[in-house]
Amino acid sequence: MTGVRIAVLGLGEAGGEIARDLVAAGADVRGFDPVATAPPGVLVRKDDADAVRDAALVLSVNSSHDALPALEASLTALNPGTIWADLNTAAPSVKAAMVGLAPDVLVADVALMAPVPGKGLRTPMVVSGPGAGAYAEILGGLGADVTVQPGPAGEAISRKLLRSVFYKGLAAAVVEALAAAEKAGCEDWLRANISAELAGFDDRTIDRLVDGTHRHARRRHDEMIAAADQLTGLGVPPRIASAARDLLLSLKDES
Repeated sequence: MTGVRIAVLGLGEAGGEIARDLVAAGADVRGFDPVATAPPGVLVRKDDADAVRDAALVLSVNSSHDALPALEASLTALNPGTIWADLNTAAPSVKAAMVGLAPDVLVADVALMAPVPGKGLRTPMVVSGPGAGAYAEILGGLGADVTVQPGPAGEAISRKLLRSVFYKGLAAAVVEALAAAEKAGCEDWLRANISAELAGFDDRTIDRLVDGTHRHARRRHDEMIAAADQLTGLGVPPRIASAARDLLLSLKDES
């Protein structure tokens, strides 16, 4: 795929690294970003439409808020059959809407499954939608780590977002718990305890977590009331603790 014309819209932290790696892999890269500086080797264009007018593949790597506006701004310049790959963490409904907005374009819903800095083009990607196969063929040929997820546009990002409920929720719980533990004078103890618990996860852990949460919802709800009260007393807003308390309350009422 050396010499393939690729437009990158958004040359910030993620888009800039991917564009740099595409250039190194031999692609003909052009791009636009109203703020960020383009990496060496990227042909700078004046706006979105100018960047995509002669591209076979477009990578939209700006933001979830700009996902649809970027496509709308480019519609008149896109050639039929161009692959429009949206790499933004937008809602599945936004990704699906792109297909209706640009019926002559092959929309690829791309979910970046790890942070881009340090990985660039080799960031694991999952892609779905009408342009998924063509996207995987082009970027895979340039060294990208791409997995095709069968299904419409929205399927790939749906899986990432569902995983984010766990990963980002876990991270938020750790941050909140350690902030409170610092105030309570036992941060080192709790940090070691959390580390040991995570290291002990195995294939049965999810079943134990789910089954135990439903089975012991009443008792655990009372426990999280006490935990939220403790955090409040320590001066740490109990955002995650309160959310857990409310979830357990709903499960308690169902039982």
